Amino acid sequence: MSRWLAFLPIVALVALGGLFYFYALQRSDSKYQPQTLVGRMVPDVSLPTLAEGQPVHIRTAAAEGPMVVNFFASWCAPCEIEHPVLMGLKGSGVRVVGIAYKDAPPNTQAFLTRLGNPFTTALVDRDGRAGVEFGVTGVPETYVIGRDGKVLAKHTGPLTEVEAAKLAKLAR
Repeated sequence: MSRWLAFLPIVALVALGGLFYFYALQRSDSKYQPQTLVGRMVPDVSLPTLAEGQPVHIRTAAAEGPMVVNFFASWCAPCEIEHPVLMGLKGSGVRVVGIAYKDAPPNTQAFLTRLGNPFTTALVDRDGRAGVEFGVTGVPETYVIGRDGKVLAKHTGPLTEVEAAKLAKLAR
């Protein structure tokens, strides 16, 4: 009997490992994306603009028309990969609002100067508060906000041309 008790911690460890493995499979599945905000009102946040520091209220900005909101950062390699796709959205007339997530404004400005500015408005979320309100899990992350202030779609990770085209249809 005591021999079986010696194996009990090993069995528990293997079971726990199996649970973690199952959870990791769920999280790494590209189809699994937390969509908690979709269909709900955009969070009630105001952020300063990158250029002048004037506050912009996201819900009020949405009333001006549908928009794509993109959380990005100068330190984010996937954001740099996604950047040409955002430039294409801007070129096709989509209103793109950028939110620099946990980034120093001088670094954000240098990033946009180097790659071009795809944003109608660039906002600063220095402490990540707005990211928490939106439920950002990492950058880049993109949302489509309707004129009524409701979140129409969410995309986690760098946008491809195909995904950007789908979001652009919603943002028109």
